[in-house]
Amino acid sequence: MTVLIERAGCVGREDELVELTSRLALTRTSGAAAVLVLGGPGLGKTALLRGLAERVASPPLTARAAAWEQGSPGAVLRQLLGEEPPTDAVAAADALVARVEEAREGDEPGLVLLDDAHAADQVSLQALASALRRHRDVPVLLVLAATRSAPFLGEIAAETVRIEGLDATAVGELAALRGRVLHPAMAEVLTRHTGGSPRDVVALLDELPPSRWARPDTQLPAPAHVRDEVELALAGCGARGRVLAEALAVLGEEATLGQAATLADLEDPLAAVDALASAGLVEAAHDHRPRWRTPLVGVAVLDTMGARRTADLHQRAAEVVDDEVRRVRHRVAATPVPDVALADEVARLAQRRGDDGAWAQAAALYRDASRLTEDPLRRDDRLIHAVDALVAAGDGMGAAAMVPVVEGLRETPLRDAVLAYLAILRGRATEAEVRLGRAWDIVNADREPETAALIATRHVLHSLALCRGDELVTWADRAIALAGSDSAAGVEAAAIRGLGLAMAGRFEEALEAYALAARRVGHSAQTQRVTMGRGWLGVLADELDESRSRLEGVTDPRVLGGSTRIAMWALAWLARVQFLTGEGNAALQTVAAGRALAAESGIALVTPMLEWTATETHLLRGDWDEAARAARAAESCAQGYEIMRVPTLLARARIAEARSDFRAVLRILEPLTHAPADSALTEPAIWPWAETYAAALVAEGRLEEADELLRPHEARAREEEHRSAEARLATARGRWHAARGDLVGVRDTFDRALGLLDGLPLRYDRARITFAYGQALRRAGRRREAEALLSSARDLWDALGAQTHVDAAQRELRAGGVRAPRGERGPVDLTPQEETVAEMVASGLSNREVAAQLFVSPKTVQYHLTRIYAKLGVRSRTELAALAAEPTEEP
Repeated sequence: MTVLIERAGCVGREDELVELTSRLALTRTSGAAAVLVLGGPGLGKTALLRGLAERVASPPLTARAAAWEQGSPGAVLRQLLGEEPPTDAVAAADALVARVEEAREGDEPGLVLLDDAHAADQVSLQALASALRRHRDVPVLLVLAATRSAPFLGEIAAETVRIEGLDATAVGELAALRGRVLHPAMAEVLTRHTGGSPRDVVALLDELPPSRWARPDTQLPAPAHVRDEVELALAGCGARGRVLAEALAVLGEEATLGQAATLADLEDPLAAVDALASAGLVEAAHDHRPRWRTPLVGVAVLDTMGARRTADLHQRAAEVVDDEVRRVRHRVAATPVPDVALADEVARLAQRRGDDGAWAQAAALYRDASRLTEDPLRRDDRLIHAVDALVAAGDGMGAAAMVPVVEGLRETPLRDAVLAYLAILRGRATEAEVRLGRAWDIVNADREPETAALIATRHVLHSLALCRGDELVTWADRAIALAGSDSAAGVEAAAIRGLGLAMAGRFEEALEAYALAARRVGHSAQTQRVTMGRGWLGVLADELDESRSRLEGVTDPRVLGGSTRIAMWALAWLARVQFLTGEGNAALQTVAAGRALAAESGIALVTPMLEWTATETHLLRGDWDEAARAARAAESCAQGYEIMRVPTLLARARIAEARSDFRAVLRILEPLTHAPADSALTEPAIWPWAETYAAALVAEGRLEEADELLRPHEARAREEEHRSAEARLATARGRWHAARGDLVGVRDTFDRALGLLDGLPLRYDRARITFAYGQALRRAGRRREAEALLSSARDLWDALGAQTHVDAAQRELRAGGVRAPRGERGPVDLTPQEETVAEMVASGLSNREVAAQLFVSPKTVQYHLTRIYAKLGVRSRTELAALAAEPTEEP
């Protein structure tokens, strides 16, 4: 099987290859080093070593340990040296280094690769360790690949690289290399099934016929080598071990040992557990809940049982488990042909679980009911409900796998609504609009009120993504009227309705609506939806502490059977809270969790929100590459929905602003200036773009336009008494006053802005406002007042880890000159402002960029630059940069 992996190439290991090649390059300066590569069997460690060997200039020394040679002293050394090694460990180490030196090309580092190092003989390992210790200055990297760590390996290698299963993208690449064309959703299915193990992926790709990979509903078996290994292991476990293994396989991962023992008729199952653990089939846990070594082991056990034996055990398992859903699903598994009564029972249970918000369970039950249904129309209807439940649960990949099947069914309002629902989560606004419009046109609300209500709730989500608050409220009220406030559709509509009220600027009504919704849902899976909505609203309403508490409680979709979609929104807004309150590390961790859910679920709708926060956090830290990468990630999936487009524009604009490219800021954000007056895009509490755009207008000297833009936003923020929005807009207004030379206006506006933030934990906004205030006063010539504010801003930025902004504050302080006594200046008497301008121009900034950062006009920068040239005796920017680069003579 290793040969198959190597033929397929080192797929999906670019990060690991980059890390290893970087560590190899470091040996030029740091000397000999060793790295341990750890990963389970079949994860492609051999392919990784092969890929590394292909990237280096000098041919590496390679060896592969074998368990049967572990007792043969020097077995690995013989492979590395190509001859019988010296018997003395020190002499063997010297011989090995000499062999490395022979293999090196010029000054390229040497590379030694040892695969399956956990099986290496002790003498060889001792020689390797001695080689590293005795020849520390030799540029050589030893890479030890092992399936498990061992004490001596850890002593040799101070650093460890762990490899995990491949992701779905890499699995898709692997399939292409094997000549297999996968259905778009099958790469994710195959990844989940195998845990991303390249060995198991390649085996299944080769074993199953091509036609199986084009079908989205393919049920995957265990690879043949896993079945063979499991069958052999079971044969050595005795009768008790086998029956316990079969019981565990049938009951699934939620089974307790007690339930498995009952199903297997074992009074004392511990001996059977020991037998399975000794055979390497399970990992015994302290909670006495044995778990398969890999999920494929359980699949293989089922494959070995046969249909009759499996059905009989499922029938008995229905009497063993106590959960209603699990009990019914065992009965379904034991029923191979249509059964009308059971199908109806399962469908009723699916509806109840869906009403409770447990959509993942509802999806599985609806699909079971569909399989057991004889009537074609009812069978199709239940299959469509299954897909709808998958989308509601946030399983975009699973739902996408069923789309070809659903699209092949006759058109119904439910079918169109479900396909629209999936289009929304994928960010396809136009497709969703068309499908929802068609569904509403053909539904008969009098005969099918439940279906009409469901369509209305999909319109609610569509309106939310379009940021149309009033439209959202209208559809939510329609859904509640059709289905009732206590129905699943009614609760889901209520869980979003408050956000529509907020988008329309009706914050008090929104808060009251959520308080009522929370009382109605109590403690159920629907709680996740309402709690997330309240947390989202809290961010918009400046209630950040309460918002944080609510959002943190609903970020795990497994709690109460909740939805991945809801968890992703919770993560997006939690990251926003963490950023605004100055917790950059926590924000990036939350973004990472959201990204992982997005990749797993196939939901694109929330990604731009996550990447917006990532962009701003990286900018604070001066990590321009990561900021640009996050902004590109947002842009790559920002399609027709405003809730995707606006965060993307804000991320790009923030990068342009940080580069003092205010023309780019205006170009990026200009589309938002055309939003209708009643649009949520003009709601300053929701989207903080107006102050950024206005500040850019001021920086470009377009003061009348800035005033015209700010007035309606300021009026709306005052009317809603939204403190943070007022404060942010006041920052732009303060800059506007400063540009007009209105010192009274500057002080009144900025003092009011800072006062509005009193009692709010918005450390990021406070730092920005304080810095802008200091800049404005310095421009007005109030240097000592400016110094106090700029020093405070510097300390605030420092506490946030915002080194780029700390440096900007330091430049402002130097430009102010308050703390630059004449005696501390150089032999040429530059003023503090001239010193700052000279430093910035010498670093490569243009006059416009210097002007933007110092908050002065480009003409002022040119005036200073002319004086600097005269004082320093230089004639150009190039000569100024060269002068700045000259070393300073010691006194």
